[in-house]
Amino acid sequence: MASKTVADQLVAQLVSAGVRRIYGIVGDSLNPVVDAVRRTGGSAKGGIDWVHVRHEEAAAFAASAEAQTTGRLAVCAGSCGPGNLHLINGLYDANRSGARVLAIASHIPSKQIGMGYFQETHPDRLFVECSEYCELVSSPGQAPRVFASAITHAVAREGVAVVTLPGDVAEEAAVSDEGAPVRFGRPTLVPDPHDVQALADLVNNARTVAVFAGDGVRDAREQVLRFAERVGAPIGHSLRGKQWIQYDNPFDVGMTGLLGYGAAHDGMHGADLLLLVGTDFPYDQFLPQRDVRVAQIDTAAEKIGRRTGVDLAVHADAAATFDAVLPRIDEKTDKSFLRDTLERHEKLMTKVVGAYTEPARQRVPIHPEYAASILDDLAADDAVFTADTGMCNVWTARYVNPNGRRRLVESALHGSMANALPHALGVQFAYPDRQVISVSGDGGLSMLMGELVTVAMYRLPVKIVVFDNSTLGMVKLEMLVDGLPDFGVDVPMVNYAAVAEALGLFARRIEQPGDLESGLRAVLDHDGPALADIVTDPRALSLPPTITGEQVSGFALAMSKLVMNGGVGEAVQMAKSNLRNVPRPSQFDPRG
Repeated sequence: MASKTVADQLVAQLVSAGVRRIYGIVGDSLNPVVDAVRRTGGSAKGGIDWVHVRHEEAAAFAASAEAQTTGRLAVCAGSCGPGNLHLINGLYDANRSGARVLAIASHIPSKQIGMGYFQETHPDRLFVECSEYCELVSSPGQAPRVFASAITHAVAREGVAVVTLPGDVAEEAAVSDEGAPVRFGRPTLVPDPHDVQALADLVNNARTVAVFAGDGVRDAREQVLRFAERVGAPIGHSLRGKQWIQYDNPFDVGMTGLLGYGAAHDGMHGADLLLLVGTDFPYDQFLPQRDVRVAQIDTAAEKIGRRTGVDLAVHADAAATFDAVLPRIDEKTDKSFLRDTLERHEKLMTKVVGAYTEPARQRVPIHPEYAASILDDLAADDAVFTADTGMCNVWTARYVNPNGRRRLVESALHGSMANALPHALGVQFAYPDRQVISVSGDGGLSMLMGELVTVAMYRLPVKIVVFDNSTLGMVKLEMLVDGLPDFGVDVPMVNYAAVAEALGLFARRIEQPGDLESGLRAVLDHDGPALADIVTDPRALSLPPTITGEQVSGFALAMSKLVMNGGVGEAVQMAKSNLRNVPRPSQFDPRG
């Protein structure tokens, strides 16, 4: 039987596609859709729930995280003008993360479009850059096909689809039956046979080989490990590749980039041949530039070669590629390159990354590295971590250990602030019985702090761990490395535990390192939403694993400017917090 209205039609198609909730804020032009959701009776009765967030940006982030962790279509919505404009940042994050998200951008009355009407924008233009599909519904007859096409694009293209729906069209009577969404499995993209042989020849002719893996390695883990064993290849990874390849990996040499650690940089630059596997790692300054031969494997052909030059492009799934090439590869008997890189990695992990945690047991303010290591110890084996962009990304990347069951969701490609808590909302709604930990900086949490109200309203058992240093730590580091004294990055201390308690949440404020374990355990074990406000050292800054003379010069220049401007006390404290982790001159990268 045909739906009563176009809005009913949309909601029925979403139900058929497996959607269980819509994140958003109700209002004016969106009201017909919201009422259609109400009439479904909610997910308990086979319909859809409406999740009332406090900011539409959070709605998009929540839908993104739900889609990333479940693999299913997730939905967010915003009313006309400012309402759906608030979605745009979260949708950029979702699209770049490959999240299957449908956004409903309701619109002003259709007869007013183009007349400069109240709250008029043009969502069908504005959302084009952050979506795989973006279309305006202008009539009831057009609606069901647009809805179906949007669902198909979001699922098949693994990205965002946006439907712009005027409120008056949404409440009109439907004129045709909606069709069921097309269902399909994930195809395997197999490599061209000539590329397989060319890759085998490159590997066999290279004395040393290294692998750098990204998110595209998620289905090729076992094949990549077999390859590394056969040719003695160290395996480095990006932040997005960490959760898929690092654990139980005897060839792991860490991560490169500004968040990096370990010997990944050495392995990539010291090999004769580097294999880039399923990665679009954006920081080309950390990649070899023509001094190493490079082969790149990716399902997205347009990404191959855009970060560094490649000698061989393999347009295919990683698993299918390694399955095809492994029988053609000779085992390398000399694996000294792997041994040397693993030894270098072990030294860096114990003397740089590891050095942060043990001596920090008595340091006040608390060192964030120590706090992250305790959090890693106490978190559940299948916990889902969501991490704010900035220093929280550093601490989770370095100290939270994946194991094949844990998941990490972050804004790794879009790099937005304030993503952790709204990401955690989406994961917790999708997995109500799973431990979800939002690793939030005080800067990120305060930006979308209204979502604490959402947590309280739904009694979501999210565990919010705040690294509270009263500063924008990553920005502070960026300024110092560029030779600038930090300015405009510090904010007054806020007691976020008190804020959470005012909303009825369980909370602990942790100021002493001796209280870390008991405080975090109390928060993680609490039956319901809980927040740990950890007061951390604002001068504890992340330093890249490979530091150039130019970067150290910038840091030193900033220190001298700080002293000359009367900040000698802060300069001394920052030196105490960080200089023990600066490599000696012999460790500087000569390429700097």
